[in-house]
Amino acid sequence: MPATINDLPSKRILSVDAFRGLTFLVMLFVNTIAGATLIPAGIHHVAADVDGMGLADVVFPAFMFAVGMSIPFGIHSRLLRGASFASVQLHLVYRALSLVAMGVFMVNAESGYNEQAMGMPIDAWALAFYGAVLLVWGVYRFDSLLLDRTLRAAGLAIMVGLAAIYRGGADGSATMTPQWWGILGLIGWAYLLGAIVYQCVRGRVAALCVAIGLCAAAYAAAAASGSGMAFAVHATHGAIVLAGTVCALLFFDAGKARLRAAAVFCLALALAGWLLHQAYPVSKIGATPPWALYSAAICAALFLLLYWLIEVRQARAWTAVVEPAASNPLITYLIPFVLGAMMNLAGWRWHVLAASGMGAILFALVFSFAVVLLVAQLNKLNFKLKI
Repeated sequence: MPATINDLPSKRILSVDAFRGLTFLVMLFVNTIAGATLIPAGIHHVAADVDGMGLADVVFPAFMFAVGMSIPFGIHSRLLRGASFASVQLHLVYRALSLVAMGVFMVNAESGYNEQAMGMPIDAWALAFYGAVLLVWGVYRFDSLLLDRTLRAAGLAIMVGLAAIYRGGADGSATMTPQWWGILGLIGWAYLLGAIVYQCVRGRVAALCVAIGLCAAAYAAAAASGSGMAFAVHATHGAIVLAGTVCALLFFDAGKARLRAAAVFCLALALAGWLLHQAYPVSKIGATPPWALYSAAICAALFLLLYWLIEVRQARAWTAVVEPAASNPLITYLIPFVLGAMMNLAGWRWHVLAASGMGAILFALVFSFAVVLLVAQLNKLNFKLKI
């Protein structure tokens, strides 16, 4: 059995789950309220040409920060179970490419399609894709391995068929393209980068911090040369994932929570973001290093607070509210998209009161908690996705 990289606990950690669950709850809120008018500007995404960030601009990096925190635990768990080096790498690639595939399908359902050339509404195409996702990545409890593999093969065949019939462009001659990879796709590439770097440096915190700096340097080099920006965007996202990995190790490696070191790490991220802000704008759309480092600093500070509250002060009862989303993240993420596609096909719309002002805020809050409650019920039925 390959030696483990870091000395980490093998059980689930409530503060980590709480961070992930809160991230998904806020994600549901900002996605639901997107496009609403007469609400505080700080809730929405900041426009691409504006130097700044709002609440919505921190949610995506919080996703990646949580992914980064999970990397050392995931690899550690597989090594403890006796997985070989090769099987660990195959699993990492499988997880990353699964997220990339989902992201590409979802982004093509958002824009660039030509329904007339496809011969079907894009929402029907999207619902067929979500059904295929359940078949391929669903959690089954069948005694028959043949049935399990048949269902997964059927889901894969549906995805291949959907890709084959997809058409885009004004004349309907274009086929599926990665576009900007979609949210899940970007997370998949950043996850793969973070996992590779973590293993290459053998989980050493100092080396991981250097890697974060190199990611920022990659963006600077691409901006200066005017080429390689596609890789630079992935490097910026990778820096956030690596920050999450550093945070996990500071709190849980060798069973010792280094609270002061974590606080210093938060301040260092914020300071680095401020220094780079003198040269580059804060932009989620542009995936700039100041945005990434400021976001990572916010996430690290939030986790420091959660750790103190949950692990030190033992204030744990409230975490039951967000636990369902933490334990079934992909279902939580996909439910609003499935519901949206179904409503579009049926020609239904939310009430006008949900479109602006306090009505929009209240509706977004109610909808977000309703989704989490639904996920809680689905969890009891073992209705989950796992990659």
